[in-house]
Amino acid sequence: MGKLEVVVIMPVYNEAGIIREVINKWDKALSKLDIGFQIHAYNDGSKDNTLEILKKVAAQNERLIVHEKLNSGHGPTILQAYRENSDTEWIFQTDSDDEIGPEQFEELWNNRDNYDFLIGRRVRSKQPLARKLISIASRAIVRLFYGSKVYDVNSPFRLMRSKIFKELFLSIPKDMFAPNVVISGMASIYNARVYEISVQQKERATGEVSIKKLKLIRAALKSFRQTITYRFTKIAFDVKST
Repeated sequence: MGKLEVVVIMPVYNEAGIIREVINKWDKALSKLDIGFQIHAYNDGSKDNTLEILKKVAAQNERLIVHEKLNSGHGPTILQAYRENSDTEWIFQTDSDDEIGPEQFEELWNNRDNYDFLIGRRVRSKQPLARKLISIASRAIVRLFYGSKVYDVNSPFRLMRSKIFKELFLSIPKDMFAPNVVISGMASIYNARVYEISVQQKERATGEVSIKKLKLIRAALKSFRQTITYRFTKIAFDVKST
């Protein structure tokens, strides 16, 4: 396999209908680029046979590493994955629902030498009004309290230079609902070199969205509160450290 250059972080929850196809699609795309990679699938307590499928795929593919964990939610799962893999030079995070394919990863990868944080700005033909409003609010909060270097602050298509963000991963509370939002904000605080491209996001073909309606609103409010609180906590820590 050669030198490990990038670890792909993929949180997985109840994706039995698509997960084999998604893993194989990413494995094929990354193999064509002739880079050293591993795909780390974090099964977040799936209630279907997702874990069984992952283990079968991993038995035939040494580049797939399967992590079994109790359900804690998307955010805490990817944060755990970031912490556990931050010794690798690059971390790339994508979701397991096949809404964004691997086609444009190559563009991020080919531009990595000149940047620290490379991210896909999602282009969506359809999006529920509630999710659209939450995206707008998240972007406004990050812009107000952190900075405006990153537009799609919660995009699940991001390539990060680990040494820039390693300490940040460790400082974010384990129960942070949307750590990617905070990380996007801190990219501005750190004055990280940001590269952003447009990526097409299609509608989910299998499975179901894990958070709906009122639960989505409550989750969004929790995320907003945590994002703002972290910023002021970080300011206090930085002042104390100087």
